[in-house]
Amino acid sequence: MKLNINGDVNRTFCQNLCLIFFPGAKFPENEPENSGLPEVYIDVHEENGIIVADAVIVSGGTRTAGHGSARICDYVSRDRAVKTSVGSAVLEAGGKLNGTLPPWGILTGVRPAKIAAEMRKRGLDREGIVPALMSEFMVREDKARLLADVNATEEKAVSLAERDTCSLYISIPFCPTRCAYCSFVSYATPAYLATLPDYLDVLCQDIERVCREIKESGERLLTVYIGGGTPTVLDGKQLDRLLSVVRKSIGDTRLLEFTVEAGRPDTVTAEKFDVMLSHGVDRTSINPQILDDGVLELIGRRHTVADFYRAYETARKSGIACINTDLIAGLPGSDAAMFADTVDRIIALAPENVTVHTYCVKRAAEFTEKAAVEGDRLGIYSYSGGDTSECVDYSQRALYAEGYLPYYLYRQKNAQGNLENVGFSKPGHEGLYNIFIMEELQNIRAVGAGAVTKLVGGEKEKIKRIFEPKYTYEYLKEHGKRE
Repeated sequence: MKLNINGDVNRTFCQNLCLIFFPGAKFPENEPENSGLPEVYIDVHEENGIIVADAVIVSGGTRTAGHGSARICDYVSRDRAVKTSVGSAVLEAGGKLNGTLPPWGILTGVRPAKIAAEMRKRGLDREGIVPALMSEFMVREDKARLLADVNATEEKAVSLAERDTCSLYISIPFCPTRCAYCSFVSYATPAYLATLPDYLDVLCQDIERVCREIKESGERLLTVYIGGGTPTVLDGKQLDRLLSVVRKSIGDTRLLEFTVEAGRPDTVTAEKFDVMLSHGVDRTSINPQILDDGVLELIGRRHTVADFYRAYETARKSGIACINTDLIAGLPGSDAAMFADTVDRIIALAPENVTVHTYCVKRAAEFTEKAAVEGDRLGIYSYSGGDTSECVDYSQRALYAEGYLPYYLYRQKNAQGNLENVGFSKPGHEGLYNIFIMEELQNIRAVGAGAVTKLVGGEKEKIKRIFEPKYTYEYLKEHGKRE
């Protein structure tokens, strides 16, 4: 599509606004005239401390317009006022074009809960945050209340993440198979899996190094999170070695939370959970995504619904304190009734955490590549979200009704219906690491291929990110240079 901007506004922000109404759109620099593709025109300027914006969308022979304005004040910076006014204008024009407004208004970022946290600092309570989100960011009321609930639930965890604390993330970027919605092509190939033994050798050395750095810095380590990929692709001996190195490296540190993801039910064994418990692991995740064998086969999972139940029972019998289950709303091949049935069956198991993700279109995923060649037969691109909106709404109503509370929330580009991913927990079982990393409250030290260290710094300092090489062979090569 063509995007024409007159005025000082971030182009990426404007592109993200356009993607709300035109999922999957591209923004080539030299789009030819009369290409027939949608066009968006944005004009923004300042008048006596007020940022004024106008937007026009031309698509399929239809022309719609919108207007927005925002005043610069003590708690609204010029940048925020520009985004509010431009967002209002584009939303009005897009709403006229499509007949509906997006549930999250002009919020396009990954971490909308940070906006609620800023409002809390301004002195607003839960009931004040809701109308502020609705008026300042055009967020729909139910989403504003959800965000206010997340802010209230995470408050205790936020107080734990003082400036001298940190968490450790350890990456195991391997999977038994590749899911059709996943963009990480190499994680499950035989050649990639063959690097696992060497990878584990180098990873253990890096864990020892980073833990020494943590001790030397004087930081207090609060949580350890081993994710992936699928960490339980390691066999029992490999997992024992990894966890032994972690335990030895952190010494007598008393962790608030120690998570090992066991996402694929087909990688779960009683032996592995015995190993986890022996090293103090107290949280895990077993992810069915949806409880329907046909859809599981379609998306490339190697397990069945029965496999999930066996894996869940194994984890529960082990005595681990906290089990999370991940679900995905809007998976190709699924529908609202199927997802509601999945939610009900998961609630009946009473896991401590339930995380409901919205299906997201990822550029290099198999589903996305097929849609580009064969056409979008599975309906992976959707502005309205269709059944997905119904799925997400049902899951939230059902979880609230059973006493679960939302404790962290994030959003992704190209999510069905511009919807959200939400972690729910039983009170007192909130996933601390998830809150810490999502709200960017403390340093996250990260090791392993694809891992990203985040150094938070002071309140007004930009977060410094240190990226590890993405693939294991690159990581191994880089480690050879360090030596």
